[in-house]
Amino acid sequence: MDETTIAFTSQDGIEIQTYRWSPGGDPRAVVQIQHGLAEHAGRYRRFAEALTGAGYLVYAPDARGSGRTAAGDHGNWGEMGWPGWVDDVGRLRARIRSDHPGLSLGLLGHSMGSFATQHDLLDHSGDVDAVVLSGSTEVGWLAPVLDSDEPADLSAFNAPFEHRTGFEWLSRDDAEVDAYVADPACGWSAAPPAGIGSLMAAADPARIAAVRNDLPILLVSGDADPLAQGGEAVEVLASRYRDAGVTDVEVRLYPGARHEVLNETNRDEVTADIIGFLDRTIGVADD
Repeated sequence: MDETTIAFTSQDGIEIQTYRWSPGGDPRAVVQIQHGLAEHAGRYRRFAEALTGAGYLVYAPDARGSGRTAAGDHGNWGEMGWPGWVDDVGRLRARIRSDHPGLSLGLLGHSMGSFATQHDLLDHSGDVDAVVLSGSTEVGWLAPVLDSDEPADLSAFNAPFEHRTGFEWLSRDDAEVDAYVADPACGWSAAPPAGIGSLMAAADPARIAAVRNDLPILLVSGDADPLAQGGEAVEVLASRYRDAGVTDVEVRLYPGARHEVLNETNRDEVTADIIGFLDRTIGVADD
């Protein structure tokens, strides 16, 4: 896997630092990864190794307020806040399309990145060829929680679990939790992005009806993920897409797995399932 970096400029002038991981030969398609809150794209290298090994070209930005883009000022969401975060998804996609015309593009969003993906799809489902939502949920209950003046304290999700570090909700793998806690670019808290209340649009059936019917969507979550609410909230999200007429919606709920399924004890299984979905949807050569 070859690692390089690019940057693109957000609508409000932020330089979004982005990893580009390339396979050894000509790529079969592109995967755009959008990470979650209080983390960064560098944590997806292992997953990118598997994707590039399967022939996919991978782009993964450090979202606004995060990773290298934040330059130490974590949680600085910029002038545009949440609408800017969603717009950044489309701006990177446009850059990828320009640099790699003719390649199909899959969009994978994890947690907060999955919410940005859900929001983006309301108006731009025609610009992507397949979608994976990881650690996601139906946002009808969550958007009001996020739309608060209080800093987002992710450790509050740890209540159902043992309290060794406060982040056991992320994974059953202690080594992965410890790596997260030790990473200064992870686990920080900040006030939510301005305009996050607009995320409620992604729970509006009338808006979801605009998502194109033939868009393949895969939802991967652990049934012990607090955001999944035992899997029920993930199934509600899937049903919303199906009720809107989307015909290819697949749910994979992993028993006992927690929030970060790509860093879970069964991550090889999850990775294989995602690659299988991509192979079926965007990885098929044109006749």
